[in-house]
Amino acid sequence: MGERMVTGHVFIAVSLDGYIARADGDIAWLLARDDPSEDHGYNEFIADKDVIVMGRGSYEQVAKFEAWPYNRPVLVLSQQLAGTPVPESLAGKVRFSALSPVEAMKELERQGARRAYIDGGQLVQSFLREGLIADMVITTVPVLIGAGRPLFGALPEDRDLTLLSSRSFPSGLVQSSYRLQ
Repeated sequence: MGERMVTGHVFIAVSLDGYIARADGDIAWLLARDDPSEDHGYNEFIADKDVIVMGRGSYEQVAKFEAWPYNRPVLVLSQQLAGTPVPESLAGKVRFSALSPVEAMKELERQGARRAYIDGGQLVQSFLREGLIADMVITTVPVLIGAGRPLFGALPEDRDLTLLSSRSFPSGLVQSSYRLQ
C-alpha cells in the first residue's frame, strides 16, 4: 500500500488513570477543569484539519452541547447510526456512515481531504490498530476517576511513539504531543 494521502490526527484529554470518560460517557470531570484563560492549543490543532471523524459515543456527547462546536464537516462512523437521518439542525454538517476506518480514509481522500481529526476512544483505538494515526496530542487531567472508557486498548503489536513536546499549565494539565513511528 502506498503512502496515504489522508492522515489521522488525535487531540484528546484523559484522566491521569487513562480514561476519556466515565463508563456512562460522562465527561463532567473534564469540563470542570476547563479554564478559559488557558490556551491548550485546540484552535491551532484544528486549523489545518479538513474533516473530523468521530465515533458514536463522542457524537452523542457533543450533540448534547447547547451549540454545535465544529466548523468542519463531521463524519460519524457508527454501525448503529448509519442509515438513520441526521438531525435537521445538523444537516450539511454531519454524516453517518458504517465504513471501516480504512474505507473512511479512502472515501475522504476521494473527497479531497488531507488531514482528519480522529475523535473518540474506540475510534482512536481502531484507527491505531489500522496504522492510520500520524500523531497525537494528549492532555492529561490531574484527576483519578477510577474506571471508565479507556483511551487505549489492545493492539496487534507495540506501537513506538516519539515525544515531540510536552508542556504543563497552571491548572495542572499536562499536554504531550507524539508522532507515531
